[in-house]
Amino acid sequence: MAAYTLEARLALAVRIAEEAGDMIRRAREQQDFSQHLKAGVELVTDVDVAVDTLISQRLEEYFPDEEKLSEELSPERALHSPVEQLWVVDPIDGTVNFAQGLRHVAVSIGWMEEGVGKVGVVHAPFLGDTFSAAQGLGAFCNQKAIKPSDAQALEDTLVATGFPYDKSARKQLMPRLEAVLAHCQDVRRNGAAALDLCDVACGRLDAYYETVSPWDFVAGWVIAREAGARVGHLTAVPEGVPADLYPEQLLVTTPKVYDAMASLLKRID
Repeated sequence: MAAYTLEARLALAVRIAEEAGDMIRRAREQQDFSQHLKAGVELVTDVDVAVDTLISQRLEEYFPDEEKLSEELSPERALHSPVEQLWVVDPIDGTVNFAQGLRHVAVSIGWMEEGVGKVGVVHAPFLGDTFSAAQGLGAFCNQKAIKPSDAQALEDTLVATGFPYDKSARKQLMPRLEAVLAHCQDVRRNGAAALDLCDVACGRLDAYYETVSPWDFVAGWVIAREAGARVGHLTAVPEGVPADLYPEQLLVTTPKVYDAMASLLKRID
């Protein structure tokens, strides 16, 4: 197996993500995809599966001995006992947006080594944005360097979050949302966690909090961290679980508001 540098891995991930984005655009133009509910609550289309298959095939071509965690093809991987090399893929982050004709849709591809996120690519085919980062190499949007905003207080902070598909689980999130609306500038709910993370990375948003799935956040987490945002969790990460793969109670912000946001949200725990 060839030894790939981080730069080479990043370039390949960008190429694969953009190829997947082309497939997503064509599928929307043709409007012939089917959709159903997964586990009774979560929308999935046959395009999700087709794009996941494409990405898996491409990764297998270049990295045949490396394991994959993806939403549609291999979602069962445990968080414990991190493998040496792991690709984490969300073929369509924002499936509901895709099906509804909205633009916040992304392909998310992250790569981890020994439990540490080292490469992240988030490609938004309907927005024309490709975010990319690798450990120690900075973060970029369409090959231009990005950095978080300079927001310094909660009242200046534009916050993104999301809500679970299970409506019964939403009620317990309302106190935190109310607190954010009372203390921060405003809230955005764009429906694609990977893009929320990238928007914090490039200063379009100032903070993001949510519980998601690993494939939703790994790539965007790498991008936000490499851009200079602060990344963390509002709850303790269980022993033996890599923090870069643990998806519970994420908090990602521009550096100067992290502590205040964490304090605000933890008070409502």
